[in-house]
Amino acid sequence: MPRTKTFANIFGFLRLTTLLLGITACQPQTAAVPTATTPPLAKSITFYAWTGYMPQSVMDAFEKKYGVKVNYVFYENQETAIQELRDGKVYDVIVFDDQFIPTLKNDKLIAPLDHTNIPNMKNISANFRDLSYDPGNSYSVPFHWGTTGLVVRTDLLAQPASSWNDLWDSRYSGKVVVWNIPRTYIGLTLKSLGYSMNSEKPKELQAALDRMLELKPRAIIPGADTAGSDVLLGNGTAVIAMGWAYDLIAGRAANPNIDYVLPKEGSVLWGDNLTIPASSPNKYTAELFINFIYEPEQSAAIIDDSYYAMPNDAAKALVNKDIASDSTIFPSNDQLKNAEITLPLSADGEKLYDDIWRQYMAEEF
Repeated sequence: MPRTKTFANIFGFLRLTTLLLGITACQPQTAAVPTATTPPLAKSITFYAWTGYMPQSVMDAFEKKYGVKVNYVFYENQETAIQELRDGKVYDVIVFDDQFIPTLKNDKLIAPLDHTNIPNMKNISANFRDLSYDPGNSYSVPFHWGTTGLVVRTDLLAQPASSWNDLWDSRYSGKVVVWNIPRTYIGLTLKSLGYSMNSEKPKELQAALDRMLELKPRAIIPGADTAGSDVLLGNGTAVIAMGWAYDLIAGRAANPNIDYVLPKEGSVLWGDNLTIPASSPNKYTAELFINFIYEPEQSAAIIDDSYYAMPNDAAKALVNKDIASDSTIFPSNDQLKNAEITLPLSADGEKLYDDIWRQYMAEEF
């Protein structure tokens, strides 16, 4: 059975704000009641995520309220973070995309959540609760969601961008930005070839690898500590980039000629989650931090700073009005035509994708 589903196919049971799979109601959580057995707070916790995911103001507010310092560490990709957990590295809260949650659960790399310590889960939008990759939100709390598209310098393009294939336009050689995010990059390359972004067919994946290797020597590939698409497009180093809403809004502050395009083949949709590694020695404090993130004021501050949507119903009225009404951040149904959700892969599919990515990364130019 094909594993792909277009957004149009699943929109009947996913509302506009959902990016994920399955839906049932989640029972309201009751607030935790302190007892003599309540664990002591940690002096500090470590939050591990993409850069730009957590404003300093939220971490400072948590420290002020609980006396716990939050150390924010950036990863370059989530595959590295998973391997670090396997190798015994310790973090307290890690952001993972939804497609990784089943493997992380099965391999006992993340801990089950005590919902009594996270009463603000009641604020989670109904369409993001109790999803099929994590029934009952037992191991994860939804964090950000959004689209992946093309961020462009309209004044430097040879013609208006409309397709993922524009990344391979030879006229932009040396001025194309792509990111080493395996499922997203492989997925958009598959879509550029007319395939599903979740294809597990070896011939289609080989075609995607060949295409990615074709682009690699002509592309700019940023890392965690280098300038992002917003900066590279703003100063003219890049003309077209694989990117997200943040790149548009942050980039426009420097250059009004930056625009965001959802390719005609369809966007690559993403959603990520807050999890607690099984190895964390500070699980109780980590749960309090997740709960704090879902306070309406804190979620609104995160959305305003990151330019990524969060499924917190109670925060919507507090979000900056320009951001709340921006269709790049909160896209319409029409804009999501042909979009696909990044689905969990079968065991054989995971091996295929891992092999494709190893070959891509090993090739030097």
